[in-house]
Amino acid sequence: MSMEFTVPSMSCQHCVNAITREVSNLPGVRQVKVDLGSKRVRVEAAPDVSPEAVAEAIREAGYDDVTLAR
Repeated sequence: MSMEFTVPSMSCQHCVNAITREVSNLPGVRQVKVDLGSKRVRVEAAPDVSPEAVAEAIREAGYDDVTLAR
């Protein structure tokens, strides 16, 4: 299952690392790709990983402005 999120407040490599680390810790997440230029986070995960759980992990990393892009 593929999900994509928009995180407008990402601004640097620290943001990329923090989001990647937090989302990667979720059980069932297979891959996390963060594109700083487009402010998007693409997640490949098992079908039982909900978009809400991924969004919450991004919030836990410190980015409250996360929205599901698709």
